Amino acid sequence: MDDEQAGAAALARTRIGAAREQPCTLVVCRGCCCGDSRKHPGIDHDGQVARLRAAADESGGRLAVRTSTCLGPCGQANIVVVQPSGAGRRRGGRPTWIAWVRSDDSTDDIATWAAAGGPGLTDPPPALESHVVPSPAEARAPTRTRRGGRR
Repeated sequence: MDDEQAGAAALARTRIGAAREQPCTLVVCRGCCCGDSRKHPGIDHDGQVARLRAAADESGGRLAVRTSTCLGPCGQANIVVVQPSGAGRRRGGRPTWIAWVRSDDSTDDIATWAAAGGPGLTDPPPALESHVVPSPAEARAPTRTRRGGRR
């Protein structure tokens, strides 16, 4: 292995190692409907993000928060996607889409679940189970019967 190949291999190991330590990440939709006080008056949208960021600050690195432009399911605003940590992904966790996040209680439930490990490591609190929705890609996917045909 020459020096260039060794450097590339070391860089690849570094990236993989960094992914291994990835925290549970909350992606908060702030697109056309989510976070819009005209469409959802009476909700402190900025306060919701601040509340999640405060939870991330208190998590000791187990939780991160970022905002995104429109994620798609506008009729289910406000959307928060809970992405698994590296450890959660290794245990089979996949991104979980949470809809209708319009109360302090649901915001706090999401933050608590994510700080406790999130997808792949812990189950969502019972209060959030009715808020879990398929991602737009999952919602568009054709359903199949046991024989593999379309329903």
